[in-house]
Amino acid sequence: MKLSIYLLKKILFAGEASLLNCKTSMGEITVLDNHEHFIGVLTAGAIKVIDDKKQEHFFDVKSGFLEVRQGNEVRCIIQ
Repeated sequence: MKLSIYLLKKILFAGEASLLNCKTSMGEITVLDNHEHFIGVLTAGAIKVIDDKKQEHFFDVKSGFLEVRQGNEVRCIIQ
C-alpha cells in the first residue's frame, strides 16, 4: 500500500508499506494491503509501520486522523 504520514508541515513517512498498526477511538486497528475504505480518529499511542523491505518504523502520536482510500492508499495526519 502507498502510505503517507504527515506531522503538520513535515512528512514523516512516504512510501510503500505492508502493514500499519495504530490506536483509534474505536480500538486498535491493523491496515493491510487492499483494506476497506476507512476514516478514523487516532488516539495517543504509537503507529507501527512495516515497510516493503520488512523494516519496522514507529511514530509517536498524541492525536490525528487516518484515512484508507481507494487505490490502496493510506494517509495519516498526526500531532
